[in-house]
Amino acid sequence: MNITRLSSQQPDFDATLTKLLAFEETADDKLEATVAAILADVKKRGNEAVLEYTRKFDRLPSIDEASMELAQSELKAAFEGLPAEQKLALEQAAQRVTSYHQKQVQASWTYEDEDGTMLGQQVTPLDRVGLYVPGGKAAYPSSVLMNALPAKVAGVAELIMVVPTPDGVKNQLVLAAAYLSGVDRVFTIGGAQAVGALAYGTATIPKVDKIVGPGNAYVASAKRRVFGVCGIDMIAGPSEILVICDGSTDPDWVAMDLFSQAEHDELAQAILLSPDAKFIEAVAASANKLLEQMPRKEIIKTALENRGALIHVKDMDETCRISNRIAPEHLELSVADPQAWLPKLKHAGAIFMGRYTSEALGDYCAGPNHVLPTSGTARFSSPLGVYDFQKRSSLIQVSAQGAKKLGAIASVLAFGEGLQAHAQSALYRTK
Repeated sequence: MNITRLSSQQPDFDATLTKLLAFEETADDKLEATVAAILADVKKRGNEAVLEYTRKFDRLPSIDEASMELAQSELKAAFEGLPAEQKLALEQAAQRVTSYHQKQVQASWTYEDEDGTMLGQQVTPLDRVGLYVPGGKAAYPSSVLMNALPAKVAGVAELIMVVPTPDGVKNQLVLAAAYLSGVDRVFTIGGAQAVGALAYGTATIPKVDKIVGPGNAYVASAKRRVFGVCGIDMIAGPSEILVICDGSTDPDWVAMDLFSQAEHDELAQAILLSPDAKFIEAVAASANKLLEQMPRKEIIKTALENRGALIHVKDMDETCRISNRIAPEHLELSVADPQAWLPKLKHAGAIFMGRYTSEALGDYCAGPNHVLPTSGTARFSSPLGVYDFQKRSSLIQVSAQGAKKLGAIASVLAFGEGLQAHAQSALYRTK
């Protein structure tokens, strides 16, 4: 396996790193036109259009309005029918994710100024949220937990899940996770038509305030297009991991951590930064040794050869500077004293600190959310959390005394802007 080797000291390092990091989905005019047509059709014809597309794309000729929604009893049966080990693991993961996200809940607040005017902020949950869950081979019950539980912690009143069931195949772990997470309604639809149904509403599927959850290129395009009609979480790119290592971690551990993201798909990115050149070669040797054990070895190999890199740096300070430039989705800080380096790391979706903290633990059960910003967007974006399912309203209650003081200020500014009614609205209450 030929993984790119780079040195931060080589003259073309900046340009080479920029090229390595570059990822922009090529515009697919045909795909975009298809998605636009599907959304317009769903908006116009509702259930009729949704069912037509589902019969066609998921090969479900007999699906109708009654059968596209799953009963809560079916979700419960899926959970209760799990093997004991899977059920326990799902419960333990749900408990940890819930506990972590409860710490994120924002409370309303107010204060009173010297004029008796009350100012503040009211925090309220969204009324209804739609959760898109991929079907088929990419069905991840962990994504159900990570998207649904923060919404429930936030106080969202109704959570609607859509999950395609190609050829009628239902993933029991996904249904079990939905039951455990408190999902209120589940519809067996997917694709752009499901996004349209959630955004616009149909006779059967209620219109939601926000759509969250991963999907393929059609789903991503549909989410972009309905943004503004409802909210969305983010448009995620390929998975990424950046490992910073001082050279003292077991090379097999680091190689497997790189594999853990590379196995997602051929466009995933896995990069190692280390000041220890011998350690970098040891990790490369481990990767070649361990690759043959991996069922998804062809995907891993393609990802590592096309978008992976082993980068030798001058020192640990330089690793932090390069990491901030990359702004990775997952950042492993595999060093002796991670707390010492943490203040230097500004941009990352999640930071896994210390040699024993594998990224995979965060994917499933550590507690923090695994829905993270990708493609460098960690420079300005955050992980999915309770705050994504809450909104804030400003509160202003002016006293009589406050109306005089503020009215005088507001009227001067309003007259200056040429807005007479604004000025008079403020002044009328001072008379």
